[in-house]
Amino acid sequence: MALPKVETPTYELTLPSRDEVIQYRPFLVKEEKILLLAQEEGDYKGIQTAIRKICESCTFNKWDVATAPMFDVEYVFLNIRAKSVGEVQKLKILCPDDKETYGQVEVNLSEVEVQVDDTHTNKVVIDDTRNLGVVFRYPTLLDMGEEVAAEKTDINHIMKLIIKSVDHIFEGDKIYPAKDATEQEMMEFFEELNQEDFSKVRVFFETMPRLRHEVEVENPKTKVKSNVVLQGIKDFFG
Repeated sequence: MALPKVETPTYELTLPSRDEVIQYRPFLVKEEKILLLAQEEGDYKGIQTAIRKICESCTFNKWDVATAPMFDVEYVFLNIRAKSVGEVQKLKILCPDDKETYGQVEVNLSEVEVQVDDTHTNKVVIDDTRNLGVVFRYPTLLDMGEEVAAEKTDINHIMKLIIKSVDHIFEGDKIYPAKDATEQEMMEFFEELNQEDFSKVRVFFETMPRLRHEVEVENPKTKVKSNVVLQGIKDFFG
C-alpha cells in the first residue's frame, strides 16, 4: 500500500553574488541525518559534503553549488537550515573577556546577511606602470579545502587558496588565463612579489563578501558583556 506523500513548502532567495532568484525547500529528516553524522564525527570534509548535497537537493538540483562562491553556499544553506529547524538558533560563544567561559546567545538566522566591504574589488593592480595585475574569482566550497576550514593560516595554505582563486593575470592588453598555467608557474609568480605588492593581493581575501553577524554575549561568571562577530558557516553551528 502506497502511503501519502508529505508536501514541503517552497521559498525564494536572491543570491548575494548576483541578482539571481533561486527556489529552495527545507531539508528532510534523511538529509539532516547526513549532516548530524558529519557533525558528530567532527570531519570537515564530511560536513562540507553534507552541505553541498543538502544545497543541491533543496534547490531541486537547479543551482550549481560546486561552482558557486563560498559565501553564496553559506547564505543559502543558512536559510535552508532556518526554514528546516527554526529561525532562532541558540549558540554557545566563547566570552572575550576571560577567553575560557562560554555564554549562550540566540541568533535569528533570517537576519544574518552576507556583508560586502565598500572598498572591495576582484581586480588587483600590482604595477600601475605596466598595468600588471590579477583578476580573482571567489573561492568555492571545494576551493576552501580542509586546511582553510581548519583555520590553518600558514603561508603554504594561503598560497594554495590564492592560486585556486585566480581567474587570470593581465599585463597591458595581454591576458594570461589561470587554466593555461601550471601550479608551479602560478606559485612562482606570487612568490616573486615583494611584501607591498603581496599585501594588495591579500586585501582581496580580507575584504571579500562573507557571512557576518554581530552578537552581544554576557559572561555568566563575570557578567561582562562583549560584542562578538560571527563569520562563516562554522560559527553558526551551536
